[in-house]
Amino acid sequence: MTSRRFDVFGRLVQISASETGWDVFYLGTDGKRRPAKDIVIPPDVAEKDLARYLGDLCHEWASERSSEVRRLD
Repeated sequence: MTSRRFDVFGRLVQISASETGWDVFYLGTDGKRRPAKDIVIPPDVAEKDLARYLGDLCHEWASERSSEVRRLD
């Protein structure tokens, strides 16, 4: 896996595998990205569990309009 994009309760996030674990970025509508320093994913979280982990970590972001975490690619 190089990287995956997620819609996390309405916020676009990119997660990339690195030598030390996972790097997390917020994606802008203009194609730019910035580090998501408030989202820390332990290196032992498996790729298949990323959406569930993001949902557990960021559940405060949920709203009626954006009520789930979806993998976009």
